[in-house]
Amino acid sequence: MARERARHPAPAQAPAALNEKGLALTALLKESLQEFQPEMGSTLDEVVVTIQPHLVVEVGRKLRDDPRTACDLLRCLSVVDYEDHFEVVYHLYSLEKRHRFVVKTTVPYDNPHVPSLISVWPGADWYEREGHDLFGLVFDGHPNLSPLLLYEGFEGYPGRKSFPFNDYQEW
Repeated sequence: MARERARHPAPAQAPAALNEKGLALTALLKESLQEFQPEMGSTLDEVVVTIQPHLVVEVGRKLRDDPRTACDLLRCLSVVDYEDHFEVVYHLYSLEKRHRFVVKTTVPYDNPHVPSLISVWPGADWYEREGHDLFGLVFDGHPNLSPLLLYEGFEGYPGRKSFPFNDYQEW
């Protein structure tokens, strides 16, 4: 029996509202990252930069090492399953400059590879292992993608929408 998706209306989208600091950060990131041809946008009150997956390490280094951005903290790394592709979302912060923003990249479902950011932010280690455990993403260059949350030999990726949850019915 195939699992049916609940038919719920799409949630209302809140308008993006960047304040002066957000607009200045957008302009700075456009200038700083122009060689990578990022797509710029915003979600609510946060600047969003979208890049190609093969550029993740170069962009990460640029954002960390450029004194104008000085992103020294990877706050979070998350993976979103859109059923036909994954989105890897990096939440970045600068302790010195006090700005925060998001870098996103899209990874194909049938070839879920993205470069590891451990060489840029060592704190990416557990986030990348979690993304590998739950979604099956391969973070190329990661030194140890052994299971973090699941036991060795677990079959499947429970973070994926396609993962079968037995005895579960959406209401």
